[in-house]
Amino acid sequence: MELGNLKKLQVLDLSQNELTGSVSSCLGNVTSLRHLNLAYNRLNSRLPASLGDLRDLIEFNVSSNSLSGHIPLELGNLKAVTLIDLSKNDFSGKIPSTLGGLAELINLPLAHNRLEGPIPDSFGKLLALEFLDLSYNNLSGEIPKSLEALVYLKYMNFSFNKLSGEIPIGGPFVNVTSQSFLSNDALCGDSRFNIKPCQTKSTKKSRRKRVLIGLYTLLGIGSLFVLVVGYVVLRLRKTKKNASQADVCLVKEHERISYYELEHATEGFNESNLLGTGSFSMVYKGILKDGTLLAAKVFNVQLEGAFKSFDTECEILWNLRHRNLTKVITSCANLRFQGPGVGIHAQWDT
Repeated sequence: MELGNLKKLQVLDLSQNELTGSVSSCLGNVTSLRHLNLAYNRLNSRLPASLGDLRDLIEFNVSSNSLSGHIPLELGNLKAVTLIDLSKNDFSGKIPSTLGGLAELINLPLAHNRLEGPIPDSFGKLLALEFLDLSYNNLSGEIPKSLEALVYLKYMNFSFNKLSGEIPIGGPFVNVTSQSFLSNDALCGDSRFNIKPCQTKSTKKSRRKRVLIGLYTLLGIGSLFVLVVGYVVLRLRKTKKNASQADVCLVKEHERISYYELEHATEGFNESNLLGTGSFSMVYKGILKDGTLLAAKVFNVQLEGAFKSFDTECEILWNLRHRNLTKVITSCANLRFQGPGVGIHAQWDT
């Protein structure tokens, strides 16, 4: 007789035998089952998804076999179950988050398998849970802080995994010891767990802030550099174009003053009218025929760099407005003269 035909069977205990092969999928038909114990055998198959049909099952134990494959998602349908023992097998893959919906679950041993991935955050809903053993697997990620809500949890073991991050400290974690977290090198937390302390959030935020400030500073400097280079290139092109033209007034809307008027106003650039000298130029005071007082800055075109200095000063002075700076009247260039050949003429503010 097949087991699937025993419609009223409530307890099936085949533990501690030499059973081999697979777990029969027909067990899912025995919906009257309350206790199913297949522990300590040599079963080596996958768990059939049909076991999820045992809605009234209270205890399910298949520990100490050679069962493999993923844990069926359908085990999340065992709403009445208080024990699921899958320890000491060869299960792989992730722990199904559906197990977090088993509100009556008290004991959940999953140790000594090859389970990987994170501990489901949904485990924080297992409010009746008293025993949780996830040791000796390949679990990674953080221990969910949601487990702090499990006030009835008396035993937990996360040792010998690849967990990381901060160990929760609330709820059942108040009474656990370092033995529950052995060989998880990336875990951090309270010193009573004999592990490294965690970096504070403020330290992380300040480090991120420093990185962002440095990045914005570099971007700002880079943008400024591009603008300066672009400006210099444009000015050099404009300078070359203007240098090839004779007697050109650089800004059309400014008043024109001829070289001869300037020479007459300064009494032939007489040293008695000299106000000061620079690397490329000399400054003279003068009086135009209409009585206007002025200061004339005269560049020596025979000196290398004079044209560039002249053009740059024109650009700066025409765009600056300050009470301590004289007002610019005009500027012009004339290459026909061997002596002072370039002048910037500004009103002499008395």
